[in-house]
Order: sequence, then structure tokens, then C-alpha cells
Amino acid sequence: MSASSFRNVALIAHVDHGKTTLVDAMLSSTGVFASHEAKVDRVMDSNDQERERGITILAKAASVEWQGTRINLVDTPGHADFGGEVERALAMVDGVLLLVDAAEGPMPQTRYVLSKALALHLPAVVVVNKVDRPDSRIDEVVDEIYELFFDLDASEAHIEFPIISTVAREGRAMVGVGIPEPEGDLAPLLDAILETIPAHTGNPTAPLQALVTNLDASDYLGRLAIGRVIEGTMRAGEQVALCHSNEEEPPLKRKLTSLLGFEGLGRIDVQERAAGDLFVLAGFPEVEIGDTIADPTNPEPLPRLIVDEPVLRMTFGVNTSPLSGRDGKFLTSRQIRERLDREVLGNVSIRIGATSSPEIIEVAGRGELQLAVLIESMRREGFELQVSRPEVIIREVDGKLHEPLERAVVDVPDDYVGTVTQAAAPRKGRVTDLRPGDTGRTIVTLEAPARGLLGFRSLLMTTTRGTALVHQHHAGWMPWAGEMPHRTGGAMTSDRKGTSTGFALDNLQKRGELFIGPSADVYEGMIIGEASRPDEMTVNPTKGKQLTNIRTHSTDEAIKLKPPKTHTLETAIEWIADDELVEVTPTAIRLRKRFLTESDRKREKTAAKGR
Repeated sequence: MSASSFRNVALIAHVDHGKTTLVDAMLSSTGVFASHEAKVDRVMDSNDQERERGITILAKAASVEWQGTRINLVDTPGHADFGGEVERALAMVDGVLLLVDAAEGPMPQTRYVLSKALALHLPAVVVVNKVDRPDSRIDEVVDEIYELFFDLDASEAHIEFPIISTVAREGRAMVGVGIPEPEGDLAPLLDAILETIPAHTGNPTAPLQALVTNLDASDYLGRLAIGRVIEGTMRAGEQVALCHSNEEEPPLKRKLTSLLGFEGLGRIDVQERAAGDLFVLAGFPEVEIGDTIADPTNPEPLPRLIVDEPVLRMTFGVNTSPLSGRDGKFLTSRQIRERLDREVLGNVSIRIGATSSPEIIEVAGRGELQLAVLIESMRREGFELQVSRPEVIIREVDGKLHEPLERAVVDVPDDYVGTVTQAAAPRKGRVTDLRPGDTGRTIVTLEAPARGLLGFRSLLMTTTRGTALVHQHHAGWMPWAGEMPHRTGGAMTSDRKGTSTGFALDNLQKRGELFIGPSADVYEGMIIGEASRPDEMTVNPTKGKQLTNIRTHSTDEAIKLKPPKTHTLETAIEWIADDELVEVTPTAIRLRKRFLTESDRKREKTAAKGR
């Protein structure tokens, strides 16, 4: 197939604007879902966490045929924490579909991914989705889209984009602004892709150069390299060279045993892939993201993919609590390290490093959401581990300590603007922009140290009753901002192993907020609640009621316990202090002290003062 016979397109949009639903509709309208097949909603969000969180985490590809042209669709994440996925996806395409909700308009994450696309000079087809919503405001939204392009310093060529109005859920589209006919289909959108997105300009007869942008694994074929042919033609059975990141090493030369391409949602064996097309190949277990597959006679590597550096780090270690090993399958440091090594191979924005202990591994990433998703994936796979509170990565600039600066764009109902500014103030956040909208919502832009925004997303979700939309991204470096307020209360720590009782918890709930209920397994050093005072409190949650032969109405009164505060993974890693850890197993999230016994904690505190 010649380069003019296919197009590579990335879909970019804010979370929940219908990006993945639109892919489903395109697959249906071009016959990928046959009449006898059961249609799966949000088929591109195949990861469990993607479906639960309603976000796209991994960039994925599918393919449809239209008017004799194959359109390769790459679905990209919208969160900045998964920017590594975005950057790799954009390296595979020649244009983008910018999807915007007809009621909500361009949102914070739309801006982030679009800025990446414009930096690569990729043309856009603008899709205004959900135009049938009763609260849609199509004309205003189109004006806001133009403003967004102007804000991002788009060139005149970029601003001359076609506008397609769609109802993706029903597979209807029309050119321009309006509501598609009831009997309409997606032909106007597919035609606009062919007219606007250029064919790749690479030369299929030149020496081979192909960039690896993603990795996958197959039980039968081993490690798979996914990417795009930039120049030349890749053919099955021919010898190719793998150019590593280490330029001092000679390229690996090997026969291409298996070459696959995308068709619909699956992959099929193909004989060749020409310049501009996407490929999946097997036979190179050493391949890494950013490597070049080149002509063996003249192996010329392509520039490697560059992604934003990690700004947060935390430690992953073996679970050493007395309750370890109860429900996990993978418990050892070797198994944890192997799992993290696999993650790094497929995720360019994660870094791992050694620590002073062989049982503890340092993991650095783009944000707390990215790290929390990794931990959640591991616990679902059967891993048990304990993790520390995230801390920012510090660098020295002109002899002074600097820390990462984050920009947060918060979209909230007008009633909650004060809530956002009050939440940001103690975190040393500074409001840089305030834009009231016409829909009863305001966009608040603020800048704060990255460590100040730890837990900021979950706090806003609670205080705004889930109505806030928060998007954070790295905004450079700033001088160290000094000490940052953390939590107000000290840890309420169990002094022994046993089972919690309602009688003990009834007394303890008067002294703080509990994290456990009755009949919970506890151990010495486990944190069971937050005290109302800032000092640590060592308590006995297993104490039973003394049995006597005296009975009074007051002593026999029924115990009334408040519901305990249940920590999620995100709130747990944000709540803990430096001397505390989160114990993560497939069935439980527990908080604990780094040193379990009180005597060990005192000894460590004394040693820390002497250092």
C-alpha cells in the first residue's frame, strides 16, 4: 500500500468529551464491528483502571478503511501524568482530531495535548461533539476553540481547520456548525480526515529508518516493538539493524521473523510496511522505546524521543508488616524489581533507581496519579508492597535549591471558586488567572510547588462534591519554597497485635478520626486513625470490656461508632508523613509507621537529632 493510501491520526480531547466513544462509532460505521458481533462500549479503554476512572491511560491504535484509504487511529491520554504516552502517540501520526464537548467547550487537558501537537506542526480537524445536548452552545464553543489556538500561538495554517459537528454516540456527523440529520452518518468526518490530514512524505525506496514508540508483549512472539516507518520499506524475512540508545554499541543485525500491522482492533501478519505506516514487529527482545530499526548496510539512527523529566519520587519496598503474605502472590524484592523493570521498558516517563537497601527501590514519575495507577496495577496483579510518601526531585540552579513548579487549571462551578483559592493558599499556591464562563463555571489557573499540590486533586473532589475538573502539568522550576504545612493531627498508632473491638474504638473516636472499624486485624505500629492533636498517640484498639456483676443503664448503653474514614491509594500516600508507609496488598490498604515498635521509633528520632 502506497503512502497516499493511509492516514495516521491521533484523537486528543479532555477526559469524558467522547473521544473513545467516537472511535467506537468510527469502527462501527466502517464495518469493523460485524453485524454478528457484540459491540463493546469504549472498546479502546481496555484497561480495568481506564474504565473505572473514566480516563485513557495508555495510547492505543486501531485501523479503519474508508474510500480505499486506511485510517490508523491512535487514542491518546488527556492527563499530563501520562504525557509520555501522548508524546509517543504524536510521534506516530501526521495530524490530529481535536474533540471538544459542545456544552463544556475546550477544557484544561485539551490545551495540554493540543500544545504538544502544535509544537510538532500537526494539522487538526476540529470535532464538536454532543451537539444534541440540551445545554449545548455550539457557536460560543467554536469561538473558544479559536481563542485556544490563538493563546497557543498557532500559525495561520493551523487555524484554518475544518469544523465537524457530531453526535458520536449515535454515529452522526455534518460539516460546519449544527445538528446532524437523524439519518446522518460519519462520512463527513471521515472525508474531512482524508482531505485535511496529509499523507506521509517519506520515500518508500530510501534506506530503512523506523522509530519504535511503544512496546508490548505476546505469549507466543515475546517482546513486540510498535512504531512507525519514517523512510524506506520494512519487509518480513529481510535483515534489519537495531540501533540502541548506547551509540558506542554496534547495531544488532537480525532477520525480521514476524511483521504485523493494525487492522480494525486487531493485528494481522503483513509482508511489508512502507514509509509512514505503523508496524508491530517481533524478534528483538533487546528493543527499547526510542530505538531505530534501520537498513543493515547503512544503519542511521533517528533522533530519540524526548519526554518531560519525572518530578516526583517515592520508594517501593517489600511488605514487612506482620500481616504480609496473607493475600499476595508476589512478595519478594526480586519480583517487585522485575515488575518495575517491565514497567520502565514500556513507560518512558518512569525511572527506577537503587537505594541503600536491596529490598527498597526508588521510583520516579510525572505525578502522583501516574504513580498511584502503577501501584494499583501491581496490587491487582497480586503484588504486596509498601510505599513511601512521594517527594519532589530537587535540583541546584546557580548554587540555590530549586523545586518543580506545577501549574493547575481547575474548572469548577462558580460557587466553589472560594473553595479552590482557600485550598491553594496554605499550599503556597498563587492564582494567576480567573476566567468566569457563561455556563456557571469558572476556570481558575494557579501555580504552586509540586509538593504543595500533592493530594490537591482528591481534596478538591471532596470539597466540591466531585464537580471540579483538575489538570496539572509541569511549569518549570522555582526556588525552594520552605516548609509546607501537612496534616493537622498526629498518627493514632496501635501498640499491639490483635483484633480491634467496638468498646476500644468507642473510647478512641473521642480523641480523633478512626481509619478502621471493629473486628479489624491490627498490629503494633499500624496507624488506625488521626488524633485531634498534632502529637503521635499510641493506643490499644483491642481492649475489651471488663466483665463485672454490676450492671447499670449507662454502662450497658449500645456503642455507636462513627463510620471510619476509608483511605484510597491516592489519599493514603498524600496523608502519611516521612516516617510512615502505606502497606498495599490485593485486598487492603493500611497505613503504618516505618519503625513498628515504639522503642525503635524513639531510637531513630534520637539518632536523627545527632545527625
